[in-house]
Amino acid sequence: MRAEPMINVADVEASSRWYQQLLGARSAHGGPDFEMLMHGDDLMLMLHAARSAEHHPHHDAEGPLGKGVIFYLRVGEDLAATTERARQIGADIVRGPFFNELSHQEELWVRDPDGYTLVLCGPAAWATS
Repeated sequence: MRAEPMINVADVEASSRWYQQLLGARSAHGGPDFEMLMHGDDLMLMLHAARSAEHHPHHDAEGPLGKGVIFYLRVGEDLAATTERARQIGADIVRGPFFNELSHQEELWVRDPDGYTLVLCGPAAWATS
């Protein structure tokens, strides 16, 4: 089993570009209302227009974005390159990169344009790919 998260964003196309630039993801759908971002052959993240409740009748289109959600994404040996890309695109770097004593791994914390926190993780002895 694996998670395939979908988040609501203010601007699907802008968020798609941001994630593609930061993580090297690629678009598998595109458009202003919905996006599927791939990393290799794996679905990494889906983006949905916050203003639309079309596919999600319980979604509050006026509610806040990015609150209470933290994504841990394992970038492995690519953490240094990911950190450099984060700086190049002007990402909101919240913390790091630093070694997290609690999780026993290098981490870079960034906030995406909608306020979602991403913890980009380097290699960890306990982690599998």
